[in-house]
Amino acid sequence: MERTTPDRDKQLAQCRKRFADLFDRYWLDDHLRLSSGAAVDDRRLSASSSRGTEMLKTTTPQIDEAKLQEFMGKLVGDAAAAATAPLVLLGDRLGLYRELADNDPMTSAELAAATGTHERYVREWLSAQAAAGYISYDQESGRFGIGPEQAMALADSDSPAFFVGAFETLLSTVLDRSKIEEAFRTGRGVGWHEHDQMLFCGCERFFRSGYLAHLVADWLPALDGVVERLDAGARVADVGCGHGASTIIMAEAFPNSTFTGFDYHDGSIEHARAAAEKAGVADRVQFEVASAQDFAGGGFDLVTIFDALHDMGDPVGAARQIRNALAPHGTLMIVEPLAGDSLQDNLNPVGRLYYSASTMICTPASLAQDVGLGLGAQAGERRLREVLSEAGFTHVRRATETPFNMVLEARP
Repeated sequence: MERTTPDRDKQLAQCRKRFADLFDRYWLDDHLRLSSGAAVDDRRLSASSSRGTEMLKTTTPQIDEAKLQEFMGKLVGDAAAAATAPLVLLGDRLGLYRELADNDPMTSAELAAATGTHERYVREWLSAQAAAGYISYDQESGRFGIGPEQAMALADSDSPAFFVGAFETLLSTVLDRSKIEEAFRTGRGVGWHEHDQMLFCGCERFFRSGYLAHLVADWLPALDGVVERLDAGARVADVGCGHGASTIIMAEAFPNSTFTGFDYHDGSIEHARAAAEKAGVADRVQFEVASAQDFAGGGFDLVTIFDALHDMGDPVGAARQIRNALAPHGTLMIVEPLAGDSLQDNLNPVGRLYYSASTMICTPASLAQDVGLGLGAQAGERRLREVLSEAGFTHVRRATETPFNMVLEARP
């Protein structure tokens, strides 16, 4: 490591202060441009930048100011998005989005009165949402509204575009930060059951919208002969079922078939049983506490795993157990996050979302279990095929995909 001297440290501190001053002025001038349209004399900026750059050349690697400014803009955008996340949950839980969706544009006082909330809080929340582009604001009338597209994503939990669960899931990871920080240091895992309760509800709400949109309409029909067997009456196991959203959706669509959901997390199984009763499908759906490696039963015509194989410590052992539990003509359907086979393939917004979630949720969950393979949420089809092949499956194909998921069909 290069040694520093008091004079060099002082010079570096002066450089950092110069650039801090520069970027303070940069963001102020940028704000003035956006808010007033006033012309800004960039000569002052250029002169300050030149002095700072010349000073920096003698002490640090040369900085491309344009790249730094671009990156600072990205960070500000990301920080603003992070700050918006808890406000999305407030809008959901207080019924603010729903009330806006059900009415013509409203003032803050009208929305507060309709939802039983305090006007001053609501006014600030509305201002932040308008700044984010999540709702609209009419300056002349002072009213706020929500468009049908935003309402689909924020106000309708049965919409295929409903996205609040994603914010709920990601915010739960903040509550678990200290556990993951310790896991980074020790290498131990953090089990699914060790996370905050918000994670379980958030994941259900996030994934359920995709299942409602695609499971019955697209994914099952993409499998060879499966829909016909379900219509006639099939035995189905849903492994790693969580709160049972996928299991119940299938049971509602195929009343002649019977379904068993398995999950090692007893709290999720308790929730799933209550959900089946509420949905009126408890006569043909049961939920059992069991891991993917030791669930009971056999002769299943269809076994499903929704967004869970990569969370398992021993996915090969789970797939082997499933193969043994399938009927001779049975099918395994695996729904996994869409991913390419290399890191470079996944350097995009969806990959960013899944890698981040995998760092905080999926990989720690796998490392907390026996074997601890740690596939991660962006394992890719090639790696998943290797897992299935090692477990004894000889026929694997990608049946279909969505922007967020790939669906693999596997048979012994």
